[in-house]
Amino acid sequence: MGVTRHAILTDDDLAVTDVRCGDPPAGWTRPRAAEVFGLVLVRDGVVRARVDGVEQTMDPASVYVERLGSEQQFAHPHGADRYTELVPSEPLLASLLGGDPTVPAGLVFTTPAMALRHRLLCAASGRGPGDVFGAAEAAVALAAAALAQLDARRVATGAPATAAARRRLADGAREALTADPRLGLLPLAAELGCSPHHLSRVFRAATGATLSRYRNRLRAARALERLAGGERDLGGLAAELGFADQAHMTHVVRAESGLPPGRLRALLAPSPASSRGPAGRRAPRSPR
Repeated sequence: MGVTRHAILTDDDLAVTDVRCGDPPAGWTRPRAAEVFGLVLVRDGVVRARVDGVEQTMDPASVYVERLGSEQQFAHPHGADRYTELVPSEPLLASLLGGDPTVPAGLVFTTPAMALRHRLLCAASGRGPGDVFGAAEAAVALAAAALAQLDARRVATGAPATAAARRRLADGAREALTADPRLGLLPLAAELGCSPHHLSRVFRAATGATLSRYRNRLRAARALERLAGGERDLGGLAAELGFADQAHMTHVVRAESGLPPGRLRALLAPSPASSRGPAGRRAPRSPR
């Protein structure tokens, strides 16, 4: 069939895959039961779905909701197509639907905001394996927007009701990320006792930045502090701060500060001469 799959995000609670059907067969595929809940967003082409005997069209302006256990078949009437497949775990799905993982029936159509989130998710994959946090944030926002079309009330359940509660949630996220910059989005939300969707929305409203961007700012600030102290093991520093590798840290630090870590170390690290007095003599020690 010429199907190629590229993982955008692979996590215990969330899997996102870029799928290309380069040479689909004519006619309908054999019936099969859906093994997972998933959202399918067509990016190019048209796919026909037959779900429990009822046909529907999947195009770039709609979202196909794959429900666990439903019998489904697919056809590709116009040849090759490409789509993004988003599969959350049952606990994550429940957190997005007010605690109940049962998905309401209905059709979902793409809004301009959802189309942008979809493209941001695809763009995150293009930045390499390091931007897992950003990809997860975009994927959760996209899933929540799609599910809100099916039951907006359940998706809204659990959102902090007061300004003080929203501020506490944002402050808690900032504190947790400062304490451990390696935290991912889903573990962070679990630690704070809320859905990742609500956490992301509340945090952006409170700070003006996405969680992913703010986390990068914190990690870049800590990297600057270590570089100013003369840190020379950039690979070890990258691992300590939760970057995928040294190249990922270099990309983020350059984006936040305008200079790569090696150059920053040369500018910020204390000079050996700074510990000497005039004419090259060592400065006298302070009295004990």
